[in-house]
Amino acid sequence: MWLRQRAFIEKTLHRLTGTLEHAAYADDAGGKRGFLQQLDPRVKLLGFLGLIFAAAASHRLSVTAALFGAGLILALASGVFALLARFWGGVLFFTGAVVLPAVVLTPGHALLHLPWVGWAVTDHGLHSAVGLTARALATATFAALLVLTTRWGHLLKALRVLGVPTLLVVMLGMTYRALFVLLRLAHVFFEARRVRRVGRLGGSQRRQMAVSSAAMLLSKSVQHSGELYEAMVARGFRGEAHTLDEFRFTRWDWGMFALFGVGAAAAFAMGTLP
Repeated sequence: MWLRQRAFIEKTLHRLTGTLEHAAYADDAGGKRGFLQQLDPRVKLLGFLGLIFAAAASHRLSVTAALFGAGLILALASGVFALLARFWGGVLFFTGAVVLPAVVLTPGHALLHLPWVGWAVTDHGLHSAVGLTARALATATFAALLVLTTRWGHLLKALRVLGVPTLLVVMLGMTYRALFVLLRLAHVFFEARRVRRVGRLGGSQRRQMAVSSAAMLLSKSVQHSGELYEAMVARGFRGEAHTLDEFRFTRWDWGMFALFGVGAAAAFAMGTLP
């Protein structure tokens, strides 16, 4: 049991670290530049924000499903489908925990009776739960695509170019770097514990180790937050994200910008029709 728990924790830390590393250098897919990786970051930022807004506002399941399908096609064309699939499990879990009571508590025509609890699955409740889950999947897919196909530095620079306040950009930059450092520390900590442990640990020892690990990470987070900020300031960071690449709109970028805009506007209009 302990070995399975340790393997699960270490695999989770490894995957989270790998995802953050990919976000930092998300400019190629399997050695080749994918479809979305070739677009200007400002086009992707505005385009996906429009699609996210359209998906969140839609109350037609067909429109939401079409938006989700478009996200899948973009993920396949950009070579990030495997990474994107990791997000869906968490989205389904948390969204399901929220919408599950609505399946039986929303008034409507009973589709399935649950005699052991005295409840029934209603048509309106099932429709609401499926619609909310679909909107959560579509919006999470577009948000993940933006992060997985755009370098973090380019994304921060695009935010500043579009007029996002410096304070918000600083907070996003600090949060990303702090998460990356803490995940690295947690991975090193578990590796050190594993190579130094002899035999199996009892239940009380495992709980004590879990508490000490949490306390260690908390103290390290407080210590490294100040060090990270000082290191960023020492290297010239003042809220503006400077990169070696200059953003230049091409005809392809203008065409995709228009396509994103038309698609988001059409999805919003169709999804909000009475």
